[in-house]
Amino acid sequence: MHIPSGKTAEIPVLAFEDAIAAANTHSEEYDCKKWLYAPNFYSEYRYILGTRGKNPLICIGINPSTAKPDDLDNTLKSVERIALGNGFDSFIMFNVYAQRATDPDHMERTCNYILHKENMKAFDYILSISERPTVWAAWGTIIEKRPYLPDCVRDMLALGERYNAQWVCAGSISKKGHPHHPLYLRKDEKIKPFDIAAYLEKLGD
Repeated sequence: MHIPSGKTAEIPVLAFEDAIAAANTHSEEYDCKKWLYAPNFYSEYRYILGTRGKNPLICIGINPSTAKPDDLDNTLKSVERIALGNGFDSFIMFNVYAQRATDPDHMERTCNYILHKENMKAFDYILSISERPTVWAAWGTIIEKRPYLPDCVRDMLALGERYNAQWVCAGSISKKGHPHHPLYLRKDEKIKPFDIAAYLEKLGD
């Protein structure tokens, strides 16, 4: 379990530029040639966790939990299976909000815009890895937990448009239109197009 120790505004937040520089250097904890992990240490927040490749499937959850290199939780194991099963050579787990919390109910109620800004720099970075990035919306109904989360996704949509990102989902869509969470998907589940703009417009109604 990871329960936040407090508000992220009360702790130092490592700039993404510094976090990715550290992630690209040698680590005694894990193989940095295999894993992309920023920050490259366990903390109250996480920008990126994934494997390195030229064609990653970028999976978007709401917020990170306890996973780290060589110690994936069940959600991340499912993400990796779906990525490889759909022809991608790697996966990247990214989150709408970077604060770690095993239970989303423990997420802070007010958005830390400094953390969000750095998280968007991380999203820009991972979009730049692929010629045509594929972004898997995979947050389920958890997006309803905090009112600031849809606005965070809107910022992500704007960034994705710069890179001509292709948004997809996997599994069934909820009655409210939310994309399925990675857990409990079939091992052979195939991704399919997801109209993120229409979804966000409906979410704002």
